[in-house]
Amino acid sequence: MVDMSSHRGASQFHRPVRRKAPSEFHKPAPYLPRIRSVDVDRPWVWLSAGWRDMCASPMISAAYGLLAVLSSLALVAVLSMQDMQYLVLPMAAGFMLLGPVFAVGLYETSRLLERGETPTLMKVAGAYRRNGVQIAGIGLALMLAMLAWIRIAFLIFALFFATEPPAFDQLVDRIFFSAQTIPFLLTGTIVGGVIATAVFAISVVSIPMLLDRETDSFTAMATSVAVLRENLRTMAGWAFLIVLFTAAGMVTGFLGLALALPLIGHASWHCYRDLVGAD
Repeated sequence: MVDMSSHRGASQFHRPVRRKAPSEFHKPAPYLPRIRSVDVDRPWVWLSAGWRDMCASPMISAAYGLLAVLSSLALVAVLSMQDMQYLVLPMAAGFMLLGPVFAVGLYETSRLLERGETPTLMKVAGAYRRNGVQIAGIGLALMLAMLAWIRIAFLIFALFFATEPPAFDQLVDRIFFSAQTIPFLLTGTIVGGVIATAVFAISVVSIPMLLDRETDSFTAMATSVAVLRENLRTMAGWAFLIVLFTAAGMVTGFLGLALALPLIGHASWHCYRDLVGAD
């Protein structure tokens, strides 16, 4: 039986975890770390801890949030100049696929705070050098997934709107409030959901794990999939909250991302620390 009290370096925010019977613990492959089973309400604890990290490192969190807002606005401006406004929504969704790589500095900030150290922009910027090749490997996989999604989204859009692409000021009304676009929404949601689920499965704890310990990208991704399999309901709720917070940030003209992205980034570190035990 896994001793829950022996979690090496566990985050201090954790409340006592209910001991489970041996049959309730996932037994991963020998090369994977131990995976914990947690209650379905655990994502709210991660968000609470993420909020505390934001308050403890306001400058770094604000810098990441501002970068997310400016990047999004620049993307909209470029697409508008190219008369490709219809790609704003799929590109915004594609941005979410790359979120785990973008948030490396936020993971590092939470890691340093957990260790009792003071995070600085210099330390955070250097986080990419730790296990950099392996992090880049996962980043490449996520980039390929994003490019595949953009290509597929373009084809789906062309299939339904080739004869009359909606103008930017009519984009939301034409896509979300028109009965004629229901097949388009269903097709895009199903295809995008499949890609997003695959990306979530391999990345939900893999990059924080690469920052925290010496391992390779394949082990990290396998651990991430094991976490999802062992805590399916909890991780489904966590994925829903990530989509909800990100969507809320986008509908505010991307300004809400200044808060949503740092919060999710910090909380994701605590998600990893809560679910992945010692080797």
